[in-house]
Amino acid sequence: MIEWVNRGKPSLLGTSSGVVAGLVCITPAAGFVQPMAALIMGASAGIVCFLACSVLKATFKYDDSLDAFGIHGVGGTLGALLTGVFATRACLNMNNGKPLGLLEGGPLLTAQVGAILITIVFAAIGSAILLKIVDVTIGLRVSNNEERQGLDVQQHGEEGYIFL
Repeated sequence: MIEWVNRGKPSLLGTSSGVVAGLVCITPAAGFVQPMAALIMGASAGIVCFLACSVLKATFKYDDSLDAFGIHGVGGTLGALLTGVFATRACLNMNNGKPLGLLEGGPLLTAQVGAILITIVFAAIGSAILLKIVDVTIGLRVSNNEERQGLDVQQHGEEGYIFL
């Protein structure tokens, strides 16, 4: 819907990406939130992930051709945060019957923020190490000539797309 409003018409890619974003967002909360909260989370993910894939990517000029960060990174983080907001003891009676999510007055949001920060640090350090290993062994980038010719020809010896 946000693509329809911003660009005048929806696309199949935008619809598919919105569905995946909603699923990514609700996954951390599965079993902890009511159906209406799940719908709110999914709709929020569609909007936030659209903005991440369009505005955020254009602003910081990072290369993410499949929008993996914009959908999975941003959508998963949003889902983890919103789990801390919408989690309810009516779905899962843990915490000895005490409130869970922020809407119930519970402490889960604070724990979720801490877990997100730890995850970001862990992923950043792990990614830096793996990127350095790949860079030292086979390199991270192909040459400009290989990129210009296309990796299908350079890496596989055939054309993936033949345009006449």
